[in-house]
Amino acid sequence: MKNIAVLGMPNTGKSTFFNRLTGATASIGNWPGITVDLMMAQVKFGGETVEVIDLPGIYDLRGFSDDEKVVRDFLEHTPLNLLLLILNTTQIDRQISLALQVKHLGLPAVLLLNMSDEAPEFGVEVEPEKMSAHLGMPVMPISAKYGSGYGEAYQAIEDSIQHQNLPVVVGDITEHLVADHQIATEMGHLLQDAVHTPSHIHENLTTRFDRILLHPVWGLPIFFTAMYLMFQFIYAVGTPLQEWMGGIFDWLQTSVLVPALANAPELLRGFLIDGLYTGVSTVAAFIPVIVLFFLMMAIIEDSGYLSRSAFLMDALMAKLGLDGRSFVMSLMGFGCNVPAIMGTRVMRSPALRMLSMLVIPFSLCSARLNVFLFITTALFSPRHAPLVLFSLYLLSFVATIVTALLFKHHYPNQEPFVLELPPYRFPTGKQMVIRAWCEVKNFVKWSHRFIIFGVVAIWALNNLPPGVPAASSQTLSGIIGQFTQPFLAPLGINPQLAVALIFGFIAKEIVLGGLAVIYGQNDDGQLAGVIANQIDWVQAYSFMLFTLLYVPCLSAIAVLKTESKSVKFTILAVAWSIALAWISSFIFYQGARALGL
Repeated sequence: MKNIAVLGMPNTGKSTFFNRLTGATASIGNWPGITVDLMMAQVKFGGETVEVIDLPGIYDLRGFSDDEKVVRDFLEHTPLNLLLLILNTTQIDRQISLALQVKHLGLPAVLLLNMSDEAPEFGVEVEPEKMSAHLGMPVMPISAKYGSGYGEAYQAIEDSIQHQNLPVVVGDITEHLVADHQIATEMGHLLQDAVHTPSHIHENLTTRFDRILLHPVWGLPIFFTAMYLMFQFIYAVGTPLQEWMGGIFDWLQTSVLVPALANAPELLRGFLIDGLYTGVSTVAAFIPVIVLFFLMMAIIEDSGYLSRSAFLMDALMAKLGLDGRSFVMSLMGFGCNVPAIMGTRVMRSPALRMLSMLVIPFSLCSARLNVFLFITTALFSPRHAPLVLFSLYLLSFVATIVTALLFKHHYPNQEPFVLELPPYRFPTGKQMVIRAWCEVKNFVKWSHRFIIFGVVAIWALNNLPPGVPAASSQTLSGIIGQFTQPFLAPLGINPQLAVALIFGFIAKEIVLGGLAVIYGQNDDGQLAGVIANQIDWVQAYSFMLFTLLYVPCLSAIAVLKTESKSVKFTILAVAWSIALAWISSFIFYQGARALGL
C-alpha cells in the first residue's frame, strides 16, 4: 500500500483538510517505528487504496521540540510515495521556508495553499505557477474550510501518486538541508517573483474584533463571560437532551429488557439490568452533552479565539512559570486530559513541559462534566445549576494557579513565547459536525471498555458475598466504603460515593455509571431522586470538588509517565492531586458545616 504524509505548520488548517479528505474515517494508531500516536486513514485515489498519515504540526525541520523530532524521525525512516505540504496563504511570507526545506529533501510533494479565499482580504496575491517553478512541485490553492479548489488538488495528488510507484526514504535529513542563508536567499527570490503583499495591512474584521477582545482591561472578563455562557448553553440545551435520551433507555428497560429477562435467574437478571444496562445506559444518555461540548470547543478553537485566549493569559501564566501554550493545553484538557498532556510536546523547554503536565490534569474533562451535570441537575435548581458548574470550572483554574506557584521554582522556564494569531473565522456546520463526531468516536472508543469493566465490577461488589442485602454494608462494596470513612468522612463523602471514587481512578466515566449501579439498587425511584434523598448539596459539592481534583484517570497517568519519562514525576503528580483534592474538600465541607449550611 502506498503512503502519503500530510505535513504543515500549526494553525494552517491541516486537520480540517485531513478530515475533509478522509471523510472523518481516520483512526488513531501507532505508526511503526514512531513512539507517538498519529492520525491515519485509508483513501481511494484512482481506484488505488492509499494510507494517509497526519503528522504533527511543525515550524522547522531543524527544530528541537518533540513534535519536530517525531516528524524528522518519520521522514528519515518511512518510505513515502508523496508528501502533502499545507501552508497558510495569508502568512505565506513567513511559512514558505518550510516548503523550501521540503524541496531539498528530494521527496515527491504537492503544496496546498490553504485559506486562499482569505488572502485577498489581507491583500496577499500568489501566482501558483511561478511558485511551482521555484519549488519543483505542484502548487494548488484550496480552502479546506469550504472545499474550494479540492477538485484540482485531488487530481494533482492522484497524478503524483500514480507516477510515484517506488516509495522514497529520505535518510538523514541533515544531509539534505542547506544552510539558513541559502534558504533565505531562495525565499527572497521566490517571494519577489511569485508573492505580492501590501506594505501595510488595512483594517478588517479581525483587527476590529481584536481591539475589543484583546483589550488589556476588558479582554479577560470577556473571555470568562464567554466561557460561562458556553456552560450555560451546554446545560440549558444538553440537560433536556440527556433527559430525553434517558427516557428512551428507561422505556427500553421496562418495555423490552425486563420482559425479555422475566424468566431468567434472579442473579443473571440483576447483573444484566441493575448492573450492566443501568450503568452503561446512564453514561450513554450523556452522549448529547458530549457532542454539544465538543461543538462549542470546535467553534472556540477554529474561530481563532483559542489562540487569543493564550495571548490574554500569557502575562498571568508567565508569573506562574508557564506561558500561553500551557493555558491552551489546559483548555484542550476540558475535552480530555490525555491529548492535552501529549500536546505539550510543542514546548522545547523540559521544565515548561513538566510544569504544564503537572497542571493539565486539573482541567474539567468531559468525563467529569457528565458527573457534574448529573449531580447539579439532581441537587440544584435550574437557576443555580449553571453557576455551580461554572464555579467548578473556575476552581480548576485556581488549582492550576496554586500548583504552578508551588512548583514553578522546581521547574524554571526561560523559553520565549511566540504565538501566531490567525484571522477570525467561523467554522462551517460540516466542520463542526465532523469535529464533534471524531471527538465523540474517540471518547467512546477509549472509554467503553473502562465503563463496562467498572459497572460490572461495582455490581459484583454490591452483590457479593451471596445471601446479603444488595448494596448493604455487608457487601464487599459496603466493606470497602466503610474502610475509606476515616479518610473521606471528614469530607462528607459517604461509603457509596467512596466506592464510585475508587473506580473513578480507572476512568472518570465509571463514576457516573458506578453511582447508577450503587444507588439504582437501593430504591425503585429515579436515580437523581434517590441521590438527592441521601445526600445534601454540601456533600454533593464536596464530592464534585474531590472528583475534579483527585488523581487523574489511569490513561492520563500512563501518558504522564510516557511523556515525562519519570516514575518520580508521575508519583508526584498523583500524590499532589490527591492531597489537593482532600485539603480543598475538607476546607469546603467543614467550613460549610461550621456556618450551619
